[in-house]
Amino acid sequence: MSAPSEAAVLLQEVEAGIVVLTLNRPKKLNALSPEVMAELEARLQDLALWPGLRVVIVTGAGRAFCAGGDLAGFLQLAEEDPEALLETLAYNQRVLSQVEALPVPVIAAVNGVAVAGGLELMLCCDLLMAAEGAMIGDGHARYGIVPAGGATLRLGERMAPAVAARLLYTAELLPAQDLVFSGLLTGVVPPADLMERCLDLARQIARQSPGAIRHARALTRGALHSPERQARLDAEITAFASHLRGQDLYEGLRAFREGRTPVYGGGLTGMETDIK
Repeated sequence: MSAPSEAAVLLQEVEAGIVVLTLNRPKKLNALSPEVMAELEARLQDLALWPGLRVVIVTGAGRAFCAGGDLAGFLQLAEEDPEALLETLAYNQRVLSQVEALPVPVIAAVNGVAVAGGLELMLCCDLLMAAEGAMIGDGHARYGIVPAGGATLRLGERMAPAVAARLLYTAELLPAQDLVFSGLLTGVVPPADLMERCLDLARQIARQSPGAIRHARALTRGALHSPERQARLDAEITAFASHLRGQDLYEGLRAFREGRTPVYGGGLTGMETDIK
């Protein structure tokens, strides 16, 4: 495989129709900064038009798959320009949906922690392979955030509803091994074997009829583009807009910035004005 300079926030390697995209902000646990999202969008748009594409693998550099969104940036926007924050979240959601919309299978090689936006990126992939020791969870509620990248929709689609509810409501991270039998993960392997196992799987897919695979993916995932499903994704952004009127988001993000545990009181949640 050939790769560009490691200075890039997103690396791309190519092998016979298999493309590996690597989030490359290891010191920030591959958090989804605006630069990462813009680069990811550009790569996905290019890949969607590449006729020789067979499989895409998404992974992270270093010890994390992806620790989620840019919370420091979210706080600044929430305090200075809430509408810009909503636009950013809607944009991020659209980019993640482009992963799901690719015409070929996508494999997530979950090399380490995957939380919040990292989990939402995982959920847009077809096959999820994780390294032993990887910790996976939703995590939004820990910092007072309403999921806006599709977690409230895709978690329930991909795994047992009770486990999905546990991830959404407790914000805890679970060991990858605990999520195999929930239906979320394809398998869990030793960390040193993760990429080779994912590449073996990708090569097996790439040996099959590319036309048949593309048709099969379009047929099995056709419902992903239904108006009802899109309405549920749109509802996340609407809910976030309501949440901006409350106190929890600001307390959660400030606690993250200050490195402390959030303290949520009984003040406004943002829902009061929506209840008639």
